[in-house]
Amino acid sequence: MAKFEKIINIAVIAHVDHGKTTLVDAMLKQTHSFRDNQQEMNIDRIMDSNDLEREKGITILSKNTSVFYKDCKINIIDTPGHADFGGEVERILNMADGALLIVDAAEGPLSQTKFVLKRALDYGLKIILVINKIDRKDQNVKKVISDTEDLFLSLANDPELLDFPIVYAIGRDGKTFLEMPQLPAESGNTSPLFETIIKTIPSAVMNVDSPFQMLISAFENNEYLGKLAVGRINQGKLKKGDFVSLVKSDQKFLGNFKVERIYVSHGIEKMEVEEAGSGEIVYIAGVNNLEIGHTLTSPMRQVALPAIEVALPTIKASFGPNTSIFTKEESRFVTSRELKERLNIEVETNLGLKLEEDLSDSTRVIVSGRGELHLAVLIEKLRREGYAMEVGKPEVIFKKVDGVLHEPVSELTILTPDEFVGAITAELGKRKARMLDMHSDGRGTSRLVYKISELNALGMRSRLMTETKGQVSLSFLFLGYEPKTEEHKKERNGVLIASESGKALSFGLDLAQKRGITFVLPTEQVYEGQIVGYRPMEGDLEINVCKGKQLTNMRSSGNDDAIILAPAVKYSLEECLDFIEDDELIDVTPKNIRLRKKMLSKTDRLRASRKQSKGVLV
Repeated sequence: MAKFEKIINIAVIAHVDHGKTTLVDAMLKQTHSFRDNQQEMNIDRIMDSNDLEREKGITILSKNTSVFYKDCKINIIDTPGHADFGGEVERILNMADGALLIVDAAEGPLSQTKFVLKRALDYGLKIILVINKIDRKDQNVKKVISDTEDLFLSLANDPELLDFPIVYAIGRDGKTFLEMPQLPAESGNTSPLFETIIKTIPSAVMNVDSPFQMLISAFENNEYLGKLAVGRINQGKLKKGDFVSLVKSDQKFLGNFKVERIYVSHGIEKMEVEEAGSGEIVYIAGVNNLEIGHTLTSPMRQVALPAIEVALPTIKASFGPNTSIFTKEESRFVTSRELKERLNIEVETNLGLKLEEDLSDSTRVIVSGRGELHLAVLIEKLRREGYAMEVGKPEVIFKKVDGVLHEPVSELTILTPDEFVGAITAELGKRKARMLDMHSDGRGTSRLVYKISELNALGMRSRLMTETKGQVSLSFLFLGYEPKTEEHKKERNGVLIASESGKALSFGLDLAQKRGITFVLPTEQVYEGQIVGYRPMEGDLEINVCKGKQLTNMRSSGNDDAIILAPAVKYSLEECLDFIEDDELIDVTPKNIRLRKKMLSKTDRLRASRKQSKGVLV
C-alpha cells in the first residue's frame, strides 16, 4: 500500500438528522472507494451498518472510514448526532485534526450542534461549516450562517478558530458548492468539499522521528485476534513485530506487548500493513488488558497521553434477571450472572455508561446512562442478542455540593408547527421549565428553547408526541448541575392488571376496553400481574382478559354479534421507560416487551401497600 505524504483525519459532527451519514455516503462513492458493481454503490447510509441504526435512522456508534483524493488520504470519522451518545463523540474527537460541522439549511444550529461544536473547539480542531439541504423549500441560509457565527462567538476561546470556510451542500444528491448556487442546482459533486478540506485542515503527519505514542480511543473485538486497539498515532511509527508498552493515564506501567498485526482503513474495509506512521488511524492486534484511555508507547519512552474526559451519566435504572413465566422459552440468556457479564463488557466501550451493584437486591445492577434513549438502545441491543431482563423506572442522578442537593439541568430545543405551540407551552409550564427563546420562521414552524431539570423532563417526550400528533422534534443539551428546584408531580392514571394467566380472548378484551385502552392482542399469552391496559382515571384495576363468553343452549338477541376490538397500543422501549411507575417493571425478552407490576399477585401488592403506608420500606 502506498505511503501518503499528507494524511488528514476529519470528524463529521452535527445535530441528529442534519445529513452527516448521507454526505459521507457521497464522499465514499464519488472517490471510487467501491467498485461499480459492489453492493455498497446501491446502499444509502453505508456507515450505519448496525440494524438498530438503520431502523431508528440515527447514528449510534462512531465509525472510521477513509477516502483517497489526489495525493492525500482522508480518514473520516462519522459520529452520532444524538446527545445521549455524546460519549461516542467525546472519545473519538482526539483522533481528528479538523471537523465538518454540518448544519441543516432550514433548522439551523440546534442543541446537539452546540454540544459537538464546543467539544471540537475545546480540542482546537479547525472547522469547516457545511450548510446542508440547501434545496429545502423552507431553507434560510443567511439566517443559519448568522446563527452559526453567533454560536462560534459564544463558544470559541481561540480567535483563530472563528475564521472558518463555508461549503454549501445537497448531501442527498452528492453536490457541494463554494458559493450558494442558483436553485435548482443541476450539476455538482463533492470536489469543492474535498478541496476545502485539503486547503483548511492541517496534515496529521508530524514528529515522524519521535518515539511511538498512541492513545487508545476505541477497541474492536476480533474472533481470531482478540481485542484490536484503535487510535491515531500521535508521533513516531510502528512496525509489525515491534514491542510496545501499555501505560495508564496516571503513568502506571501495565506491561510490554508484541505487535502481531497492524490494520488501517481502506474505504470501509480494513487492510493489513507492515508499517504505519504518524497521523494514521490504526487497528493493532497483540495488546492484552487494554482499556479506552490507555496509551501505547515505545518502550524507550513510557509516557502516557492525557485521558479522555467524558461527561458523567445523568439517569439510572435497575436491571435484573427476568422472572416472568415466559422467560425460558423466549430467551437464550436468563441468569443474573450472564446479564452482569454482558453489561460489564458493554461499559468497556460505551463510555457514557456506568455500573454499580444494587444494594437492595444482589441479583440486580444499577445502570447509569446519558438519557432515556441511551438506556433504551442498550436494552434493545441486549434483547437482540438473546438476553432477558427486567428494568425498573429510570431515576435522575442527584449529587450534593456543599451540602446542597443538586440536579442535572438541560437546555431543551423544540421544533413544532405553530398550531401546537399553545399545548407545548402549557405542558412545559406544568413541568416548571423556563423559556429562554421562542420564534417562528414565518413558514408555519416555531422553535422554542427551554431550560428544564431532567427530573421534570422524564416522560415528556411521549406526552408531547401525543399532544402534537407526532409533529415535534426534541433535542437536549446537558448544561450541568444546579440546586434542586420544585418537582413536577407526574400525572399518570391507573392501569389494568391481568388477574389470571392464560390466553387473552376477545370477550375479555372487549370488557377491558370498556374500562380503558388495552396493550395486548387476542390470543396473546398473559400472566397474573402483567399490565394489560391503561385506565382513564386514577387507581389500578384487576381484570380477567382471559375470560371467554359463557355458552348456553339458549339464544338471546345480540349473543352472536361479532366483537369489534380497538387496535392494541404497543409502546416502544423508550415509551415504556417513560410510562412505568416505581412499583412497575419492563419485562424484556428477545421476543416480547411487556409491562408488569413488581409484585405479581394481588395479595403481595396489598401486603406491600400496607407496609408502605405504615412507613416500612419494602
